[in-house]
Amino acid sequence: MARAGVTVERLAEAAAELADEVGLENVTVSELARRFGVKDASLYSHIRNAHELRVRVAVLALAELADLVAAALAGRAGKEALVAFANAYRDYAREHPGRYAAMQVELDPETARASAARRHSDMTRAILRGYSLAEPDQTDAVRLLGSTFHGFVSLEQTGGFRHHARAADESWNRTLDTLDVALRNWPVQTA
Repeated sequence: MARAGVTVERLAEAAAELADEVGLENVTVSELARRFGVKDASLYSHIRNAHELRVRVAVLALAELADLVAAALAGRAGKEALVAFANAYRDYAREHPGRYAAMQVELDPETARASAARRHSDMTRAILRGYSLAEPDQTDAVRLLGSTFHGFVSLEQTGGFRHHARAADESWNRTLDTLDVALRNWPVQTA
């Protein structure tokens, strides 16, 4: 029987903290067992394997970020909403690098539907309503924003911008300005 106090939720939270400390790839059942003062085997009554643990961290991180983005977006529209969303995203990735990495774990369809992933898409689409984009342009714009935010944050996290005198913050702000211009001037597709 597992030690009292060990729950799936506590395991996910501890794994998220560990991921932020040592990197998602270094989150192991053995390390978590040590942190809880139990044998590895006792954790397997709560989780199947390390992959399930990483999925639980991903679900936790998606929910945390969705709450932060929702708070940042409150009362904002247009470029102001775009910047608030983007900054909440980037700040979360900086503060929680392991959790952010977990958000890149592919979720099975059922887990994805039950997670906050849909909230992220819905909030992005809410921003895009301020730019009057209809389908299929809206889907293309959601992908553009997600790709740009993730690409910038990933390069920044791996040191990709350290070798130039221009501060990454300056490039980030220009990127957001450029996205705003692109969204306001979205090209009309002709058939």
